Amino acid sequence: MRTTHPPDFLTRFVEASGVRFAYRRFGAPEGVPLVLLNRFRGTIDHWDPALLEVLAAERPVIVFDSAGVGFSSGEAAPDIAGAARYAAAFIDALGLRQVDVLGWSMGGAVAQQLALDRPELVRRIVLAGTGPGGVAESPRAPEKVWQVAAKPVNDDEDFLYLFFNDSPTSRAAGRASLRRIAQRLDASGAAVKPETWKLQAGAIMAWGMGKDSAYPRLGELRAPALIANGTNDVMVHAYNSYAMSQRLPDARLLLYPDAGHGFLFQYADHFGRQVNEFLRV
Repeated sequence: MRTTHPPDFLTRFVEASGVRFAYRRFGAPEGVPLVLLNRFRGTIDHWDPALLEVLAAERPVIVFDSAGVGFSSGEAAPDIAGAARYAAAFIDALGLRQVDVLGWSMGGAVAQQLALDRPELVRRIVLAGTGPGGVAESPRAPEKVWQVAAKPVNDDEDFLYLFFNDSPTSRAAGRASLRRIAQRLDASGAAVKPETWKLQAGAIMAWGMGKDSAYPRLGELRAPALIANGTNDVMVHAYNSYAMSQRLPDARLLLYPDAGHGFLFQYADHFGRQVNEFLRV
């Protein structure tokens, strides 16, 4: 994989729904913008620049902090439906009539809800390390996952457990990704305050138990979908990806070996190229 540096882009702001959203737009000047929807406790500076560089080579890429997250104002939504409304308000405020979306983890749940609520807005959807909620037969996450994810502060070992497989190759890739991400985090200090991530945790748990989840409605989601995960994801079992692929009308499925929840950073170059190919229509 190529050696990368964080993209050089400025933080901008736009107001909508009473929130001052922080965002960055970079990459190719033309094309359907790709909007990235982030994970639990993730900010605009928690995306791996190695992945951003590949995606930005072919299209405009937009990363943003939702309400109450990172550099944005307001209070986080208490449920996935509310987070999807914030995402729609942000996109509308930018004057965009159609976008592609890539949602990772919690962001994937938001992406599904957004595509269901606003089918005219979402052209294509990429679902990474996520699930539709309410898949009863899916293996549950180990109890340790939430014990680690809900620590006041996570260290590198926490992230290696949550996002990467317990193998020398995956852990080495994880450490390299953490170093790349740290280039921006060390400068910005971006973080998610406890009151925000506690609301996010409640929204994720409700979604996972099937409350207002997308699972029963996946047949309505007409946007072509690319679904991807690591085969050893301890946070969102890869069975969820398979379950989505069986219900979505137009879906393709990718599973990455020796990888976990952070497969999109471990395989940043390959996954980025797969996303570009999927969106290149």
